[in-house]
Amino acid sequence: MAVSLNDIKTKIASTKNTSQITNAMQMVSAAKLGKSEEAAKNFQIYSQKVRKLVTDILHGDVVLDSQNPMLIHRPVKKTGYIVITSDRGLVGGYNATILKSMMELLADYHEKHDFAIIAIGGIGADFFKARGIQPVYELRGLADQPSFDEVRKIINKTVEMYQSEIFDELYVCYNHHINSLTSQMRVEQMLPIIDLDPNEADEDYKHTFTLETNREELLDQLLPQFAESMIYGAIIDAKTAENAAGMTAMQTATDNAKKVINDLTIQYNRARQAAITQEITEIVAGASALE
Repeated sequence: MAVSLNDIKTKIASTKNTSQITNAMQMVSAAKLGKSEEAAKNFQIYSQKVRKLVTDILHGDVVLDSQNPMLIHRPVKKTGYIVITSDRGLVGGYNATILKSMMELLADYHEKHDFAIIAIGGIGADFFKARGIQPVYELRGLADQPSFDEVRKIINKTVEMYQSEIFDELYVCYNHHINSLTSQMRVEQMLPIIDLDPNEADEDYKHTFTLETNREELLDQLLPQFAESMIYGAIIDAKTAENAAGMTAMQTATDNAKKVINDLTIQYNRARQAAITQEITEIVAGASALE
């Protein structure tokens, strides 16, 4: 059945409107990405300083054999996972990548429900609930550039659950931002805290400190803050990857809309040419009949 010229014109106009929307969304995501990348860069400076401070205290002039529970590996009866997704769609394969990987991880390492899910983002929370996995805690509506105050509640709650032995180890699962086109799914251990051994070749660690209180008491204060900073850093990284995915998805949608408009324009011109040819043919035939 032939498509009328008016139908094609309507499709072209509708597709143009859609392309304008996706192009605007692409520009918004690009602006958000720039801010997210700057926030992630600034946070890395803070994170490195905190890590160095904690490492220095543990490995000062005398190595401290700390008994802080956040440093001690205990028998693992249950594993906690913080899973970071978005609250909305229109971000390409961002959510599908992390959720598919999480289900494979749970299938490989957890035959029983010996795990706990902390969901950051509505997509992930709803995904797990639909599969009979009830998150022990969830956070929705997080800003694109979240402040620490926005996530303080869930971070504090997570650290508290670990200290209360609700789970014995904690991992953060998220998409790590590499560049505007690429992200990589990561599963990083947050608790107990690891990788605090100093690099022997780094002279910066070889200091003698004069402390107003003993090192164990300092660690009692610093280690929860260090764990919180690592979790917050993962959230910022994930948000950066989300904004990049949103920008790429909208760019792809805009490019596809332009291609559809081009194809429809060609179809319209051909249909119009056929209609004109038909009209000319009818006029010539009518003129011939009058001769």
